[in-house]
Amino acid sequence: MSTYRLKNLLSPRSVALVGASARPVSVGRAVLENIQKAGFSGQFGLVNPRHAEIGGVAAVDSLDKLPFVPELVIITAPARAVPGIVDQAGRRGSAGALIVSAGLGHGPGSLQEAAIAAARRYGMRLIGPNCLGIMMPGVSLNASFAAHMPGSGNLALISQSGAIAAGMVDWAAQRGVGFSGIVSIGDQIDVDVADLLDHFAMDHKTRAILLYIEAIKDARKFMSAARAAARVKPVVVVKSGRMAQGAKAAATHTGALAGADAVYDAAFRRAGVLRVADLRELFDCAETLGRVESPAGKRLAILTNGGGIGVLAIDRLVELGGIPAAISADARKKLDDALPPTWSGANPVDIVGDADASRYAAALEVLLADPDNDAVLVLNVQTAIASAADIATMVTERVKAYREKHRSRAKPVLASWIGADQNIIETLSGGGIPNYPTEDDAVRGFMYLVRHREVVEELSQVPPAMPETFVPDARAAKQIIAAAIADGRQWLEPVEIKHLLEAYDIAMVPTYAAADVEQAVAYAKDILAQGATVVLKIMSRDIVHKSDVGGVVLNLTTVEAVRAAATDILARAGKLRPEARIEGVIVQAMVVKAKARELILGLADDPTFGTVVVFGRGGTAVEIINDKALALPPLDLQLARDLIDRTRVSRLLRAYRDVPAVKPDAVAMVLVKLAQMAADIPGIREFDINPLLADETGVTAVDARVAVGPPQRKFAGSGAANFAVRAYPSQWERRLKLKEGWRIFARPLRPEDEPTIHAFLRHVTAHDLRLRFFAPMKEFTHEFIARLTQLDYARAMAFIAFDEATGEMVGVVRLHSDSIYESGEYAILLRSDLKGKGLGWALMQLIIDYARSEGLKAISGDVLRENTTMLEMCRQLGFEVKPDPTEPDICDVRLKL
Repeated sequence: MSTYRLKNLLSPRSVALVGASARPVSVGRAVLENIQKAGFSGQFGLVNPRHAEIGGVAAVDSLDKLPFVPELVIITAPARAVPGIVDQAGRRGSAGALIVSAGLGHGPGSLQEAAIAAARRYGMRLIGPNCLGIMMPGVSLNASFAAHMPGSGNLALISQSGAIAAGMVDWAAQRGVGFSGIVSIGDQIDVDVADLLDHFAMDHKTRAILLYIEAIKDARKFMSAARAAARVKPVVVVKSGRMAQGAKAAATHTGALAGADAVYDAAFRRAGVLRVADLRELFDCAETLGRVESPAGKRLAILTNGGGIGVLAIDRLVELGGIPAAISADARKKLDDALPPTWSGANPVDIVGDADASRYAAALEVLLADPDNDAVLVLNVQTAIASAADIATMVTERVKAYREKHRSRAKPVLASWIGADQNIIETLSGGGIPNYPTEDDAVRGFMYLVRHREVVEELSQVPPAMPETFVPDARAAKQIIAAAIADGRQWLEPVEIKHLLEAYDIAMVPTYAAADVEQAVAYAKDILAQGATVVLKIMSRDIVHKSDVGGVVLNLTTVEAVRAAATDILARAGKLRPEARIEGVIVQAMVVKAKARELILGLADDPTFGTVVVFGRGGTAVEIINDKALALPPLDLQLARDLIDRTRVSRLLRAYRDVPAVKPDAVAMVLVKLAQMAADIPGIREFDINPLLADETGVTAVDARVAVGPPQRKFAGSGAANFAVRAYPSQWERRLKLKEGWRIFARPLRPEDEPTIHAFLRHVTAHDLRLRFFAPMKEFTHEFIARLTQLDYARAMAFIAFDEATGEMVGVVRLHSDSIYESGEYAILLRSDLKGKGLGWALMQLIIDYARSEGLKAISGDVLRENTTMLEMCRQLGFEVKPDPTEPDICDVRLKL
């Protein structure tokens, strides 16, 4: 698993520091002093071959001389010594190493590769190199060279920048915000962002996870971990390089629109990660998410002593998609009774500039009790009439009492004291109230909470592997692409594109390829005879954008006009692009739809995230208008609708004045079909439909370009090799016949199966639960079950089994691959009253078949020695069974595939 041995590194019971220096100004000395100051309570040893003592701590000359085996080895030694130290730590049995040292190099023959090889020999995990280190307040470990140690709290920070991590610590100290852990990951030669997301998602001390990212190496792994983590707690990211350009020049409009940062944005959205623009927003997110839970809705009540600032807050709330809360009739009456007649009478609840602590208290209690709002924002503008500090103290006390009374049902309360002194900030922070410098920051903080709740709902949707409403002719489409690739071409011909679209039931205007002027005239006669006009376009695989050479002529109404235009197009293209291969002209029927909207739809290939779906406003000025949105496939209709709704042109798809609305879901369905095409045919590199005309009758593609090439496997495992997100693998649904004719239906687990899991667990005895989880299990929380059911169908897979006759769940088996996708760890659980009927054997066979299809090399598991039934079944299935060298009550079972 990607979390393998991470707990040993992040919550170690014993630590060794290798490379601490006697020099006062050195990384090794700074790390040693930080470990001493933090007061790490476990075993600690110092290794330095040149000094017997550093900073009052005795040192030995090698790891072998330590009287204990360190779980975590911290390395600050010179780069050349790192591989040897890792090897020595592995031989001693250390779980992993934190490599603070820099300069290990990259690629074959480098010190970095040698360190990786040494770690893998012993199953060690590595954090770094070239990193600030780790800070784990829960175990009083500061294994870093940061200037300060953060306080203990419930935020986790994962950062690709040591400077950003250090800055977060300094900010947190000023705001009273604490951390469950801070990890600077450096060059990520082993432990990466995804591994740490997995770890902190399961850490009960962590309420929210903050990320600082510069680049993602393994997109499918990141998407898997981020989607799983975001379902159970907020994940917030700030990414640098927003203005960076794509890795290569784009040949199509969709490729140009799919800039590098736009794709990252789409990926974060699909993963359910909340993206913020800069460190200030990250700080605000930390302020909010570290203190309060998400509200039930997005209705915000605002209490203020200044009308202007209250109105500004309402404006920002509406702009960001929140709802100004109404005031219920009962609450209004209570406010009338408690407040002077000059109060605003509406939201924002302006209680006038001379409001003192008692007036704030009266209004706040009414708003907290009012069911017509989901959260309350308290604003204060300091005056010479009432003490802002006294008001802050009162608000803190009332909120504390309210939370104690309502516990899990308490609404979030946020605050902004404009120009607040540090003592006011400390009062509010000490009471667990998120507080901000301005009303704008406070409203944004509220909307972060709202967005997280919406994200959890969105992530529960599972796109199907194949939409049920159409059956494409994928075989014919694949043959078109394969023929073009075999011919050495990079672009499809227009007639091939028309046949490709027909295979996926996407309408395109009648299209013909004419080799010369007279053939163009012949095709045009047929079009003109049907009452339509003609369009001519230059046909050349070397001229992608036809209008650049005047290669498009519209609305030709006579044979003579067609002949003249064809002659002119061929001559002009030959003159302007003499090197281009001119195959002739394309002849199309002219589609005239006065009230149709011009759209662009397509596929682009991103070097990090693979295939991306692009939608926006079409036409020749598409890049200038730049009204577009991106999404990662696979798509279902709802995801396609969401993609459309994120553009300005989406508003034009509705009815306005005398223009009817576009046919419902006609555009969304084309997006779904394009995504499915990309899954079926990885040889498609880029795809442009521009324009796609859309009106009340449906959609028609007028022009399209398709770039092709040999398929590239971007991601490991089965499924679409060019998709960073896997579709629901419906192809793995199975009907099984067991002993005595018992019929079982098994399918991949879905997020909505959580209630089914809860019901199933009531039929499992405490003894069987202990055999499965290795500890007594008194209760199963929502977070725990959600984690089991939220799968990515890539690193993690689970099959749930139902009795076909009763529909009841009878068992589940799961597999989680390791961080390098070579082996997987299995687990299985059956209803206690249904053992001995062959169900366990059938589910184990199913998960083994799945692992083989994924290309995994082995399956392993941990089984209690007393679980003799499972051990015997493993032996019969071909597993090798060995005692665990460190846990006498556990056997390690392993099957080579």
